[in-house]
Amino acid sequence: MSFSVADVATGLVLEGHQADQGLPPASVTKAVTAMYALDTLGAGHRFTTRVMTAGAVSNGVLKGDLVLAGGGDPTLDTNGLAQLAAQLKKAGIREVSGKFLVWGRALPSIHAIDPSQPDHAGYSPAISGLSLNYNRVHFEWKRGAQGWVVSMDARSDKYRPDVTMAKMRVVKRSMPVYTYENRGGVDHWTVASGALGNGGSRWLPVRQPEIYAGQVFRTLARAHGIVLKKPKLSHSPPTGQVLAEIHSAALKDILRGMLKYSTNITAEMIGLAATQARGTSANTLKASGQEMSRWAAGALNMTNASLVDHSGLGDQSRLRADEMVIALAQSARRSELQPLLKNIKLRDSQGNVKKNPPMKVVAKTGTLNFVSGLAGYLEAHDGTELAFAIFVADTGKRAAIPAQDKERPKGARAWNGKAKKLQQRLIERWDGLYGA
Repeated sequence: MSFSVADVATGLVLEGHQADQGLPPASVTKAVTAMYALDTLGAGHRFTTRVMTAGAVSNGVLKGDLVLAGGGDPTLDTNGLAQLAAQLKKAGIREVSGKFLVWGRALPSIHAIDPSQPDHAGYSPAISGLSLNYNRVHFEWKRGAQGWVVSMDARSDKYRPDVTMAKMRVVKRSMPVYTYENRGGVDHWTVASGALGNGGSRWLPVRQPEIYAGQVFRTLARAHGIVLKKPKLSHSPPTGQVLAEIHSAALKDILRGMLKYSTNITAEMIGLAATQARGTSANTLKASGQEMSRWAAGALNMTNASLVDHSGLGDQSRLRADEMVIALAQSARRSELQPLLKNIKLRDSQGNVKKNPPMKVVAKTGTLNFVSGLAGYLEAHDGTELAFAIFVADTGKRAAIPAQDKERPKGARAWNGKAKKLQQRLIERWDGLYGA
């Protein structure tokens, strides 16, 4: 374990333990990604998704191809595609004579954030410049008169369009719970009947993100009387007239959600977009993570930062507590990052949330099996503001996890629980010792 704590007003480092030791930061990486994106793209940056054509429109008929073009928006959802379909109708489009193309090359095409994770891990989906619903498809099952009834859809709070690019088959077995195979551009899943119970649902990762978004848009367009052919991948940047477009929320608001819910795909897409905006070509998460490490060395004086992605899912990343604390204490960085961080709830010895604790903590958590991190700001009971970083890891235990147990390895939950208790004890110590 390592930690460091500093007085924000003076920058004075107050205390540390093995603070110069690089450890896996897990999702604490997202705090660095947020600073990287704010510095490169700007707090007001917005991502745009467009429907375009190079063809001519005459009497409601488009004489040419229609292109759904992703702009790297990590928050695009089914409701957003529905808005685009409504705009397309409002533009007077009734018929499309050409192909329906989907383009996601605004960002590199990546099969999975961390290929070592289980195939069914929804937190490790594919990445594309055209990504829908965090590149997850909703799988639901229930018992029917003739066996299991299953569905795969792209639901939102308003819509529930079915999809065919992901298919599920129930197989009579107990283990493994899921299997995955790509056949003919379709995500084929099987699920063990012994794991289903009476019914339920979960989000599964999508490996064909552009086709996924295209199928959903095609369904929504059909509801407006616009018939499109089956979506096909486009490898060339779209040109021509913009028929419909929507914009994401401002970057600072996207980052606030990313830091609160720790969405991996959001971190990776924003990190990749920032790297591209810096004029660096990076076709892999590792290459982009290395560019962010170089930025951190220059902008944050984190000269030993070594990051393999932007989310922290890859356990080969390393950060040092002493360098993280100095970065957090910088006034310019603090004013940008601090308002976006999540309030951390403190708990009593029974695990219950403490009511009206004397100190306030806003920070980014990070959790992998046998890895736990916490970094942010502590407002002590007297108003003293401290910046801190705590990294705890047992890399040996993590490396020894059998492949079949990676989702829930034995002993990991208890280990991570102890790490979180240790983090709180340190925070309470600092409040009592330096909050005066």
